[in-house]
Amino acid sequence: MPTPPRTPRTRPAARRVPVRRRRRRPRWGMRMATALSVTVLAAGGIGHAVVTGLNTGITRVDPFKDMKNRPQAGHGMNVLVVGTDGRDRITAEEKEKYRLGGAPCHCTDTVMLVHISEDRDRASVVSLPRDSYAEMPEHTDLTSGEKHQAHPVKLNAAYAEGGPGLTVRTVESMTGVKIDHYLEVDFTSFMRTVDAVGGVQICTARPVKDPYTGLDLKAGTHELDGGQALQYVRSRHIDGAADIGRMQRQQRFLAALVERISSGGVLFNPVRFREVATALLSSVRADEDFGTDQLFALAKAMRGFTPASSEFVSVPIGDMSFPVKGIGSTVKWDAAKAQKLFQALREDRPLTPAKPASSDKAPRDVVVDVAPRTVRVQVYNGTRTDGLGRKVDDALRGTGFDTTRTPMTAPGTDRARTVVEYDPRWDRSAKTLAAALPGAELKPVAGRGGTLRVTVGADYKGVRAVRAEEPGRAGPFEAVTGDEVVCP
Repeated sequence: MPTPPRTPRTRPAARRVPVRRRRRRPRWGMRMATALSVTVLAAGGIGHAVVTGLNTGITRVDPFKDMKNRPQAGHGMNVLVVGTDGRDRITAEEKEKYRLGGAPCHCTDTVMLVHISEDRDRASVVSLPRDSYAEMPEHTDLTSGEKHQAHPVKLNAAYAEGGPGLTVRTVESMTGVKIDHYLEVDFTSFMRTVDAVGGVQICTARPVKDPYTGLDLKAGTHELDGGQALQYVRSRHIDGAADIGRMQRQQRFLAALVERISSGGVLFNPVRFREVATALLSSVRADEDFGTDQLFALAKAMRGFTPASSEFVSVPIGDMSFPVKGIGSTVKWDAAKAQKLFQALREDRPLTPAKPASSDKAPRDVVVDVAPRTVRVQVYNGTRTDGLGRKVDDALRGTGFDTTRTPMTAPGTDRARTVVEYDPRWDRSAKTLAAALPGAELKPVAGRGGTLRVTVGADYKGVRAVRAEEPGRAGPFEAVTGDEVVCP
């Protein structure tokens, strides 16, 4: 990748020649993953020359111009990452293939607050629903020039009325967190970047289909290319979770992208790095102060960054359908819980509880659709092995299943095979249980009810650990770490 001319130097600490700004038509975009990966890519220690090349491709904006009465700075670094619904750079073929028809709304489709800890060991990503109820500060509309008093809106409307500056002001007002840097990306570069890293691996425990985006994945593990990845992070009509489910998929995708970049050879292969960096060049719009020096400082500090170094959370919700006259249904935050969350960011505290040390050689859990803690199980010993029922009950409970703790002896002759009997209404729970008992036979029994019955046979070989596709979120903020949501 070519770099701008500069005075030769032998020491990294030497004074750097300022990079000449390029003035061109702004390109603004869609997805957070590409922008966040700038930092991760820089963390590979490829060298200051390559990182300097990135700086020349970033379109600059000034979202902090004339801002007053801002929150007090905390510890660490806070980056507001937004993706706008801009479709002007998508080809007609791509629009049809990935269901990107319609006119862009010129509003933020995704809003994330990314906190990088002061010691550079942790990244905390907070998703802010685009339909969040917000009190927009007084401002001048960038399109019409009309002056507006403070008024209620949905969060994604701030960009349409006042661009990056009003978006930053609104988020700072809502969170009390001072924003240090601002980033935007777009559809096209998002897809190209995913393709440049070789695709991203996503696991789903059940079929995922959205007729609006065209996403259609069978249960299992998938290598998504750029277009499929775009469908995955945009989909919101898969189930009743709507935008909340979409934010969780975006978080899962981000964790998978971090894993692919940090473990896929991108960081230490100059050729691949340049390919990815080139894809990034047209995707990022950032504030003036987020440049080469900042990227290089992060690079040196974050070389050991992995999915386990990242944590993800959605802002706590109090009312998913809060009506506002003239606006419609909005998402109202839980004020008390949200305040505690943003206080933790200001104080640079982790959002997830500390985990006990574990061996890297331990087998990874199987991903299932239903959390084991929600599956009620009665164990029967179908063999002549004394104590086997108790052993299986204990093993299932240790894996997280809600067992009765009273194993029983199955009537009749010895069973050669382990069987899971279940009411057809609880078929998803049955699949979760069967996944924990390799080789078990599934047998539907009408009227069985919500308690599944396991009859252990002679083929029993132990219980395998399983976890829900969307794991139980722990701690006061219900956050997860990246290693909990990537593929096993």
